[in-house]
Amino acid sequence: MLTLAVLCLTGSASCVYAQTRKVMNRPYIDQRKLHYGFLAGLHMQDLEFCNNGMIDEQGNEWYADVASYEPGFSVGVLAEMRLNNHFAFRVIPSMHFGTRNVTFMNHTNGEREHQILKSTFISIPLDVKFSAERFNNYRPYLVAGVNPMYDLTVKRGKELLLKPFDCYLEIGMGCDFYLPFFKCIPEIKFAYGLANVINKNRSDLTNPDQLVYTDAISRGHSKMIILSLYFE
Repeated sequence: MLTLAVLCLTGSASCVYAQTRKVMNRPYIDQRKLHYGFLAGLHMQDLEFCNNGMIDEQGNEWYADVASYEPGFSVGVLAEMRLNNHFAFRVIPSMHFGTRNVTFMNHTNGEREHQILKSTFISIPLDVKFSAERFNNYRPYLVAGVNPMYDLTVKRGKELLLKPFDCYLEIGMGCDFYLPFFKCIPEIKFAYGLANVINKNRSDLTNPDQLVYTDAISRGHSKMIILSLYFE
């Protein structure tokens, strides 16, 4: 994925010189030391489970999967500091509202249980942005960084309990479009959680039979695809 993104960025930068130059909108905006803006976008949340194949006392083998996806909503603000002509450092305090639909399947008899995990994430991505040379009124870029997140809506007493804190590695690409009065910046990022978010301490359960769902999973990692539209 990273190699493909680099090739796309390089190809875009090399092909633009065959095009006709036009009048540049806001030609000096990228020379500012600090840039500010806001974002709105959509995202998809996922969980990557490692099922251990445990068999309970009744001879049942359970495993978990995210069977369906629903788009979530993201909002945030942007602060970007120019480092040089090609690199910038970005801080993007954001909130992500979404759900994950988890299905627990009994491999022995085909029984299924469903749980909807609603989440409200507060995140503060810290990214480094590498931009190609600007041509006319657009400028493609790559971005990579870390994104600590905290979930405000973790609910106890359900089949599965997730830890509220995680830290994601993220990589993405986008393009600055220079309009007469502002910049419009579409961007897509892929984020992978580093921590095992499955909480094995289930003292919150009043029904011990529900513990089988937690015991059937060795670990789980969060993943997100974030499609954002920035305005500067």
